[in-house]
Amino acid sequence: MQDAILDVKNLSIRYNGASEDAVRGVSFTLGRERLGIVGESGSGKSTVGRALLRLLPGARVTADRLRFEDVDLLDLSEREMLKVRGRRMSMILQDPKFSLNPIQRVGAQVAETYLRHFPANKAEARAKTLEMLAAVRIRDPERVHDLYPHEISGGMGQRVMIAMMLLADPDLVIADEPTSALDVTVRLQVLNILDGLVRDRGIGLIMISHDLNLVRNFCDRVLIMYAGRVVETLDARDMDAAEHPYTRGLLAAQPRIGGTRGPLAVLDRRPEWKEGSTP
Repeated sequence: MQDAILDVKNLSIRYNGASEDAVRGVSFTLGRERLGIVGESGSGKSTVGRALLRLLPGARVTADRLRFEDVDLLDLSEREMLKVRGRRMSMILQDPKFSLNPIQRVGAQVAETYLRHFPANKAEARAKTLEMLAAVRIRDPERVHDLYPHEISGGMGQRVMIAMMLLADPDLVIADEPTSALDVTVRLQVLNILDGLVRDRGIGLIMISHDLNLVRNFCDRVLIMYAGRVVETLDARDMDAAEHPYTRGLLAAQPRIGGTRGPLAVLDRRPEWKEGSTP
């Protein structure tokens, strides 16, 4: 892929004390596009996202190549990684209720990103924070800036998280189930914000999700993970033409409006898929 932001080859991850790898042989590239990673809970998709940011201190991460733009992520010290994490690469976590500090005002938490990565005073950080809160379509940034997390809704909290992660203008954003805690209307608004950022700022976006319909309609390409491996990679628009039986099983197990009222298909799981073979 030309102009690849991220190049991952043969990534494997094993947690301390585990008898086998949680992730095995994962390879992909990412350009300035929207890449979805989907699979059941426990398939390893969030583990991959955290490994890219070096947020797995209790795990052994190996790869033939783990390159982000001009840096080799495997060779960076933790001190050097602090200059990449949050500044050039960031992660939007799943639920703002658990990600935001409950005893610190919203604005101070967002501004911390700017103060950490740029030579700025508090007044400049506040101005940038208000600008970013407005950019993620918060109607009254001044008011929200001074609220505590428990005083805002889940949808607004997720927008605050997006503002926090994008304030430093990163080139890569990893969104780990960013809409799972939101209702349908707010979910669409958040996805529109992320879509605009990819188009307008030219960032690379990794969308980690278990929602196949979401990634089918939002992403450009999709990786399907099963038991720590990528079993299939395809264009999002071609998901109905998936060849791997696991991907087809995931699609068949989805309820559909206007579909038959019969029992949904039971997802088949075969031991040989863990080794990468497709019978």
